[in-house]
Amino acid sequence: MAGFWENGCARGATASRPEPKGPTTVAQSTGAEPQSNADWVSRYADDVIAESERRAPGKPVVVASGLSPSGPIHLGNLREVMTPHLVADEIRRRGYEVRHLISWDDYDRYRKVPKGIEGVSDESHQQHIGRPLTSVPAPAGSAYPNWAEHFKAAMTASLADLGVEFDGISQTEQYTSGVYREQILHAMKHRGDIDAILAQYRTKKAPAKKQGQKPVDEAELEAAEGSGAAGEDDGSGSGAGYFPYKPFCGGCGKDLTKVTSYDDDTTELAYVCEECGHTETVRLSEFNRGKLVWKVDWPMRWAFEGVIFEPSGVDHSSPGSSFQVGGQIVTLFGGKQPIGPMYAFVGISGMAKMSSSKGGVPTPADALEIMEPQILRWLYARRRPNQSFKIAFDQEIQRLYNEWDKLEAKVADGSALPADAAAYSRAARTAAGELPRTERPLQYGTLASVADVTAGDAEQTLRILTELDPENPVADLAVVRPRLDKAEAWTAKYVPAESRTIVRTAPDAEALAALDDHKKESLRLLLEGLDEHWSLDGLTHLVYGVPKVQAGFAADAGPKELPPEIKADQRAFFALLYHLLVGRDTGPRLPTLLLAVGADRVRKLLGA
Repeated sequence: MAGFWENGCARGATASRPEPKGPTTVAQSTGAEPQSNADWVSRYADDVIAESERRAPGKPVVVASGLSPSGPIHLGNLREVMTPHLVADEIRRRGYEVRHLISWDDYDRYRKVPKGIEGVSDESHQQHIGRPLTSVPAPAGSAYPNWAEHFKAAMTASLADLGVEFDGISQTEQYTSGVYREQILHAMKHRGDIDAILAQYRTKKAPAKKQGQKPVDEAELEAAEGSGAAGEDDGSGSGAGYFPYKPFCGGCGKDLTKVTSYDDDTTELAYVCEECGHTETVRLSEFNRGKLVWKVDWPMRWAFEGVIFEPSGVDHSSPGSSFQVGGQIVTLFGGKQPIGPMYAFVGISGMAKMSSSKGGVPTPADALEIMEPQILRWLYARRRPNQSFKIAFDQEIQRLYNEWDKLEAKVADGSALPADAAAYSRAARTAAGELPRTERPLQYGTLASVADVTAGDAEQTLRILTELDPENPVADLAVVRPRLDKAEAWTAKYVPAESRTIVRTAPDAEALAALDDHKKESLRLLLEGLDEHWSLDGLTHLVYGVPKVQAGFAADAGPKELPPEIKADQRAFFALLYHLLVGRDTGPRLPTLLLAVGADRVRKLLGA
C-alpha cells in the first residue's frame, strides 16, 4: 500500500517561534460566533475579558469544562477542554488571572457498561448501573480505587502532556461534603419555578427536516432528530409532584428512587427505591447522598463558580437540552449563563461522532502515542469550535506532519498568514512557556519508513539516519526524539501487516535472469551511482535520474524538458526495484529504502 509512505525529503532545520502576544485592547462582548478563521481564540478572549469585567470586576476570569469519567475519555471530549483552554491561555498571555475549572462529573450515575474495556464484562458490571461512578469498581487489574478515578487518571496524564493547566473539581466530593447544601435547598424551595421552565420544552420536538434534506453525517443526523440531552431525566415523573433532587438509595446505592414527599420547613424528604424497595426519610439540611438532576445541576454550578465561558456540544443545542434550559434556570440561582460556543464533533477516519460507549474509540493518550503534543493542540487550535474535523490514525498523519513542518518554516521566515501564525503559537507553547519539542525534527514519513524497515532496531536506525545527510549526520537518536518514538509507534500499531516491509534475504535469481537489456542497463546505472549519491537527497536524484538518462536526457532535466512518458518509465523502474528488494510493486520511499537496506546489500540483491 504505497499510500502509507512519505513523499518528500527529510528536513533538518529547526524553525524559530514567534514571541507571545502582548496585552491588547479589550473589545466589547457580543456573544456572537466569530465569522472567520482569523484567530477565533483572540476574539473569544476579547469577549470573555469584557464580560468578566462586567460581571466580576477585579476577580479571576473563570472558564469551565465538564468531563464524565463514565468510560475512556476520547478525542471528542478533548474539545470540551481544549476550547476553553486555548481561550484561557490567551487571556493569561495578556496578564490576567484565569481559572480553568474542569468539573469531573464523577457523581453521575453509571448508565451502561461500555464495550471493549479490558477487565470489564457485562456480567461483572451490569449490577452497578444506577450507582455513582465513584461507587463502581474499577476494571480488573486497575491501580485505582474506583471506575471514575481509573478513567480520570488517563485523561489527567494526557492533559499534563498537552500543557493544559486546570483546577479539577470532583462532584462526588462537592456533593458528599455538603458544599452545595444551600443550592440544593434553594432548588427544592423553587421547584415549582424550575418545573415551569422545563415544562415549556417537554412537549417540544426538534425542527422537522426539509423535504429532500439529508444529514451529511451521523453527528448532523443526531442533532437534526433531537439530542439525547433533551430527553435526560429532569426530575419529573414523581406522582407526588416535581422534585429537582435525586437521592441515592441507602439500601442498594442506586439512583432508581422516587421522592414521595418533601417539607420545605423541616427539609424532610421521603423516598422509595424502585430497585430494591427501600424507603427512607431524611433531612436535606443534613443529608449528602444525592444530587440535583443534570438540567438543574449544571446551571447551579455556573452560578456557584461564576463561570464566564463554557462551550457545549451540538447535542446541547436542541430544544429542551440542558444548555438551553440552563440559561433560564441559572437566574433562579442568581447567576448568568456563560458565553458558550457550540462545538462540533471530532471524527476519526470516517467516524462522524465518537461515543465512549463504543469500544476502540481513540483517546488523547492514543493520539499522543503517535503524535507530539504540539500537533494535537494544533488540530484543535486551527479550527473554529463550530467546525468539525477528523483525526487520522492512518497515513494521513504523514500529510499532517508535512503541513506542520511547512507552517513552522513559514513562521520562521515571517511568511505565515497571521491566523496561521497564531494557531502555530498556541500549539507550540502556552503562557507558561514552550512545550518540549524534538531538537531535530526529521520528516515524519522518513522516520516511519526507517522504523518499518528496521522494526525499531536502534543501531540500524542510527546508521540510516546518519546517512540521510552526511554533511549534517545524526550522531545521537536523542536529537530526533520524541518524533522518532511517535513514528515508530505509528508504524507498529497502524500500518497494516500487508503494507509492512520485509527486505529479501537473497537475490531473486529467476527475476534477475529474466531481465531484458533495458532493465539490466537501468540497474547498472543505479549501482554505478550509489557511492557518489549515498544520501537521501543524492539517492532521490539518482533514482529519478536513471530513466531520464536512459531516454537520452540529462539526469537533472526538469519537467518542461521531458516528454510525458518519462513518468511511466520512472514508475516502471521503481516497481522493478521494489520487486527485487522487497518482493512487491510498492513500498517505502525508494531513497529511504535504499539507505535502510545498505549499499552492500543493495548491490547483492540487484545482482551486482
